[in-house]
Amino acid sequence: MVTIEQYGKYETAWCPGCGNFGILNALKHALVACELAPHQVLLVSGIGQAAKTPHYLKANVFNGLHGRGLPVAIGAKLANPELTVIAESGDGCMYGEGGNHFLAALRRNLNLTILVHDNRVYGLTKGQASPTSELGFVTKTQPQGVFAAPFNPVAVAVTMGASFVARGYAGLPEHLAGLITKAIKHRGTALIDILQPCVSFNKVNTFQWYKEHCYELADAYNPTDHALAIRTALEPEEHIPLGVIYQKDKPLFEEQFAVLKNGPLARQEVSREGMRRIMQRYA
Repeated sequence: MVTIEQYGKYETAWCPGCGNFGILNALKHALVACELAPHQVLLVSGIGQAAKTPHYLKANVFNGLHGRGLPVAIGAKLANPELTVIAESGDGCMYGEGGNHFLAALRRNLNLTILVHDNRVYGLTKGQASPTSELGFVTKTQPQGVFAAPFNPVAVAVTMGASFVARGYAGLPEHLAGLITKAIKHRGTALIDILQPCVSFNKVNTFQWYKEHCYELADAYNPTDHALAIRTALEPEEHIPLGVIYQKDKPLFEEQFAVLKNGPLARQEVSREGMRRIMQRYA
């Protein structure tokens, strides 16, 4: 039986009151709900406060470069499909520096979970605007406010036909834990954009602000309706939906490779004769 204690408890570098605590707590509960032991899980992240989350869990961890967590997660999943792989980082890391990798992951549809801590600011580097910052958001490096329209990851993912798209909120850890559990159990690439208040550098999108602007999707909502999902993903800031916005069964990317039908690459024997023939071509 897997318990939450197996994932450990560590001192963090986050500010008191940070939304990351709620996400970490929800993730632990989701892993236990999925009956996943620490050795069965690989957490891959980039750079940032959100990317520190795997440091505070007892599991397999790879901490990569800024924006480059997804390529590592994809490579690990292809090498060992038996691993539960979770790519976790912030909005700047995933949607900014890692934007092209984000789009590629949605297109490929590996059995992979993507958790994005979306605080609409660069929290590690002291508060610059991020790809999801709203128009007019004022920072030290954007004193006249943000001019660029915000990136809508949920709408982009739904439009691209990603197989699982959801939005969660750090202030509702039980609801978020349920979403993460569903994402891990989903066969395909699952994205959860997680609204995460940054108490130090984002004084606009606070816990109180999200409490006033978010709502949970009703049980009658149909996440398989693509047109409905697009309309839901494009709802205005005054009315932000939480829950599974779109879900669809699609073929897994890794199942298309004949070599993986023999099991994970990590467990397959290397053909020395085959290697010798390859090397002879370069002689």
